[in-house]
Amino acid sequence: MIPISQPVHDANAAAKGAELGKLPEWDLNDLYTAPDAPELSRDLDWLERECTAFAANYEGKLKSLDAAGLLGCIHRNEAISNISGRIMSYAGLRYYQQTTDSGRAKFLSDCQEKITNFTTPLVFFTLELNRLEDDHLAGLLAQNADLARYKPVLDRIRAMKPYQLSDEMEKFLHDLGVVGDAWERLFDETIAGLSFTVEGEELGIEGTLNLLTEQDRSKREVATRELARVFGENIRTFARVHNTSAKEKEVIDRWRGMPTAQTGRHLSNDVEPEVVEALRDAVVAAYPKLSHRYYALKAKWLGLDRMQVWDRNAPLPMEETRIVGWEDARDTVLSAYTAFDPRMGDIAQPFFDKGWIDAGVKKGKAPGAFAHPTVTNVHPYVMLNYLGKPRDVMTLAHELGHGVHQVLAAGQGELLSSTPLTLAETASVFGEMLTFRRMLANARSDAERKVMLAGKVEDMINTVVRQIAFYDFECKLHAARRKGELTPDDINALWMSVQAESLGPVFDFVDGYETFWAYIPHFVHSPFYVYAYAFGDGLVNALYAVYEENPDGFQDKYFDMLKAGGSKHHSDLLKPFGLDASDPKFWDKGLNMISGMIDELEAMED
Repeated sequence: MIPISQPVHDANAAAKGAELGKLPEWDLNDLYTAPDAPELSRDLDWLERECTAFAANYEGKLKSLDAAGLLGCIHRNEAISNISGRIMSYAGLRYYQQTTDSGRAKFLSDCQEKITNFTTPLVFFTLELNRLEDDHLAGLLAQNADLARYKPVLDRIRAMKPYQLSDEMEKFLHDLGVVGDAWERLFDETIAGLSFTVEGEELGIEGTLNLLTEQDRSKREVATRELARVFGENIRTFARVHNTSAKEKEVIDRWRGMPTAQTGRHLSNDVEPEVVEALRDAVVAAYPKLSHRYYALKAKWLGLDRMQVWDRNAPLPMEETRIVGWEDARDTVLSAYTAFDPRMGDIAQPFFDKGWIDAGVKKGKAPGAFAHPTVTNVHPYVMLNYLGKPRDVMTLAHELGHGVHQVLAAGQGELLSSTPLTLAETASVFGEMLTFRRMLANARSDAERKVMLAGKVEDMINTVVRQIAFYDFECKLHAARRKGELTPDDINALWMSVQAESLGPVFDFVDGYETFWAYIPHFVHSPFYVYAYAFGDGLVNALYAVYEENPDGFQDKYFDMLKAGGSKHHSDLLKPFGLDASDPKFWDKGLNMISGMIDELEAMED
């Protein structure tokens, strides 16, 4: 049994625990009952044998398979993905509950190394698939409808054909992957282990970041300065992680012949570079009518001539400081989902009833929030760090949207259920929008409506403007790293180069804010992931506009889109709604929704 050095069951130990109510914790038994469970040992043994057998049966032989033979090969590969995914889901979720526990970290690392070693013989599979002639593969697909169903997967694999290396190099890079994972774990464990002291209270990063939304401005300032102090003390470690990760990526990209640092992400997202650039350019062009205009308005509400960074997420003066208990948060989100379509509420309900959510803030727990799909014959798990802020309710709505999407897409099977990141944010952002619209409709006064509208505008600016600024920062970081090692000051300067542009002229930036790039996990775990948030927000705004204009039959089309998982390109998924993400005007439609909300807020000033 892996020893546990710290208690886990302290989900309600936060200062406001009584107000929050009883917060749920994960029950991971649907994956495995324990690290030493016989079922887990059985699956590891099966995986090792099956990977060896798969290679013996198919290596060097894909070109000789008929349609039925290739389908059987894909089915076996899918079964391997299922078991390896189940093992790594269990090890990863258990680790994220308490990243500072050495036993959990060791268990995760050991599972990763075993699965990497077991699956190294499978590297040939994608390489040989890419060596098949186009006409030959097309002929096989034409002969067998069940095989043709996997065409989207094969197309995504074959998109990497121009960047494929020799078999030996691909196996080497596969084995080397555990080294890159180690740098990610160093980042996670460093972040989770940081300690901040605010007014005599020791807090983790989630609790400290939460203070940036306090009504008390002095407390927001103290928290900001404490974040800057601790980040500054650890900045060399964060700079080393970013330098190493970016360099590793540059080396692999260079060997593969990828034209840009972003190419790999675009390929995995199944999205054209020009679509992403159209999104980026549309958002940057809209900075003045979005973030610049909104924050100037917010400065007026706060009675400030100049905004400081600790005012960005400040509540409005007329906003009541309140804690939203867990039961209220659950009921708010479930009622919004059910009002849209009872099927959506039915899918979401088990997350609350069956231990599929881990909500409490705990010592050593990973920061942030996510929904993990695990594998298609189990179910997703949602992680939150719930502190009872109204924004936490929206985070619950967001992650639960992911969960609903993952449940619906599971019917596609292991290889086709996974949705490209650009579409993976659709259901999550749509879930937020449903929850917001329901709450707005129930507003009891103009003042409450104003607070809610402003909160939604801020969330959308954080999702669109802030994430595109993050994307620009990453583009600059990776371009600069290609020219040589970056000092912490170099990275700080790149961070600040996008902040004033995106936030607007009303902001001043306190000394130390230049280090705030350090805690963003996506930069390390998933380079260039962040534009998917802006993509998802713009897509959902356009979708919601269609829903408002013509609600008849929308729900069925929406469910069909989610059920498709990764089986269709974004152009095919959006076609039933009359939308086209390759049209630059598509992004303006979404951005205009945000601008329209700011118009409404400005009108309230008259």
